[in-house]
Amino acid sequence: MNPTDEQTAAADAFSNGEHLSLQAGAGTGKTSTLALLAHSTGRHGRYLAYNRAIAADARTRFPDTVACKTAHGLAFAAVGHRYTRRLNAPRRPAWLTGQALGLTKPLRIGTREVSQRALSNAALRTVARYCHTADTTLTKHHVPRLRGLEDPGHHAELADHLVPFAQRAWIDLQHFDDSAVRFEHDHYLKIWALTRPRIDAEFLLLDEAQDTNPVVEQIFLAQREHAQLVMVGDSAQAIYQWRGAKDVMSSFEGRHFSLTQSFRFGPRLAAEANRWLSLAGAALRLRGTEAIPTELGPVQRPDAVLCRTNVGAMAQVMQLMSAGHRVALVGGGQGLNLLARAAQDLKEGRPTHHPELVLFTSWGDLQDYATHDPGGRDLQPLVDLVDTHGPDAILAAVAGLAPENSADITVSTAHKAKGREWASVRIADDFGPPAPPADGPQQPAAPPAVDDAEARLAYVAVTRTRTRLDRGGLCWIDHSTNGTPSPLLC
Repeated sequence: MNPTDEQTAAADAFSNGEHLSLQAGAGTGKTSTLALLAHSTGRHGRYLAYNRAIAADARTRFPDTVACKTAHGLAFAAVGHRYTRRLNAPRRPAWLTGQALGLTKPLRIGTREVSQRALSNAALRTVARYCHTADTTLTKHHVPRLRGLEDPGHHAELADHLVPFAQRAWIDLQHFDDSAVRFEHDHYLKIWALTRPRIDAEFLLLDEAQDTNPVVEQIFLAQREHAQLVMVGDSAQAIYQWRGAKDVMSSFEGRHFSLTQSFRFGPRLAAEANRWLSLAGAALRLRGTEAIPTELGPVQRPDAVLCRTNVGAMAQVMQLMSAGHRVALVGGGQGLNLLARAAQDLKEGRPTHHPELVLFTSWGDLQDYATHDPGGRDLQPLVDLVDTHGPDAILAAVAGLAPENSADITVSTAHKAKGREWASVRIADDFGPPAPPADGPQQPAAPPAVDDAEARLAYVAVTRTRTRLDRGGLCWIDHSTNGTPSPLLC
């Protein structure tokens, strides 16, 4: 490769042994840059990838002196292999695990009764949340909030009840032989992290650093005394905070560099991306490649449709199928299948065990919560979809999904589209302007400005294309001032 001036500057600092943070915008060749660094030295290093597919690709591009693995891969080699028998154990329902831990009765909190199944599920989610943190002790802080129990007093009561059972589950997970709790990969990663491991390497390369969860951050930063640290990512693509991820780049102690020349798209798309980078409060600005004539405009038959939510993606799938297209859904339809079955249970008067809907006793109860409770606004699209089409139609659409390699159009959420690219992309309508605040005497006359998280998600969405982008649900930005939309929308 012919490195850019930015890549050369980073390589020079790397050769000097400095700790580095590389802000790499969309399509700027971050993996190529890391490979450039790796090939510039004969030292032995480690490349930490976000997932196994990225690690496998990196092995074809990095020299033999660099071992390419995920953090889970390192943890498995160190301690996880001892739990192989437990990892291969059959799946078991959460309620049965809870029963084995001593959770045998429902709990009444306020006006709601939390079933034994819901309590069991929440106890296991508490352990999962603990495993993603750098915390050494499992406490009330890790107990998830349940819909319908948003009141702080109610949540505190739930946490008081659940923590002893979650702690019992964590103790169970330390045993090498199969026991009550099903052993998962995040469990041995946390067990390894608690040993404060030393990674044998002269330098470490951390990819997708903006999506690092605290447990991996802790492991990585602890190597500073004996290894050169290099992290690369794009803070403006930090869109997984809700899942426990943390952007560790901004506060990293070391030399900071930027990669701004995008090799994915042309100047017009770069200008569109920069609008969203500005709204996200990012310092980074992209430059497009002049030789790539990326256009902005309507696309009748895109290669991909990107949505803000899973429910929006399902609506697109059904719309495209009804028009006769073969449709693929990135990540598959299992999550939507479970939501549709939960809705079916509630509509037919049966309780559901879906963790998002477990406290609702009927479909009417959920409709009322989504319409009137501020905590339920994000469920309104699901309610509308089910009320419009019915659970059976949603389940039929999921069953009719095609593999990506044989589909006419691929549908994805922006979250699942990260790291992907297509020739032509259309942005779905659920990427609307900022929602007005709840009715009340303090309601301002003007709509609110877009917040940072929504701007970052929009930035990810618009930068997935190479040749043509139909901005669809994001075109309101043309009629806004600093992210505040005017009444005139496209």
